[in-house]
Amino acid sequence: MKLLYKGKTKDVFENADGTITLKLKDDATGKDGVFDPGENAVGLSIEGLGRESLKLSAYYFELLKSKKVPTHYLGCDLSEATMRVLPAKIFGKGLEFVCRLKSCGSFLKRYGTYTSFGADLHHFVEVTLKDDEKLDPPITQDALTTLRIMTSVEYKACKNLSKQIAKIIAADLSKKGLELYDIKFEFGKNEETIMLIDEISAGCMRVYKGGEPVAPMELARLVIGA
Repeated sequence: MKLLYKGKTKDVFENADGTITLKLKDDATGKDGVFDPGENAVGLSIEGLGRESLKLSAYYFELLKSKKVPTHYLGCDLSEATMRVLPAKIFGKGLEFVCRLKSCGSFLKRYGTYTSFGADLHHFVEVTLKDDEKLDPPITQDALTTLRIMTSVEYKACKNLSKQIAKIIAADLSKKGLELYDIKFEFGKNEETIMLIDEISAGCMRVYKGGEPVAPMELARLVIGA
């Protein structure tokens, strides 16, 4: 395998057959040693987190496959904490589509004058640039098209997929007594197909149980009994 990129929570390798291997790490985003999926820097390391993230990702990628949702997922090796995926061309230097069901995190910090924690947002979708130095600033549809990062058709497709996938995951979590507050997605293109890429783990979402946030190492256990 050829190393392509070393990221905050995963390393990316190119395989001989053109597919990609993601090696998930035990590092997590956060601040002052406290886990927070909304932060832009590694704040702590949790032993075994890479495998737990992979278990949850594999579970949800398989669920999405059964729903005919296009993703890059091909398979995984839990013993190595690796996931094999299709190659994908990202939009610009990377975008995150955040589907918000409840008011929290950066949304609440920005708009706290007009909303309160836990207020319903009805699957509101906003897009941010993947730019750690600028703290992942939000970007509008008009800016995305004006800057030729993506077309209006691509934007609509990613927005619709964000809502569709969030509803599928929220419904599954609800069956287990869990509530999804928000979740972030990344999309890419394999030839002309827009598909969900990256991972689907505790590092991508805020989940609550009985009004309390679910810890990252607990999420996989609560969802799949891992």
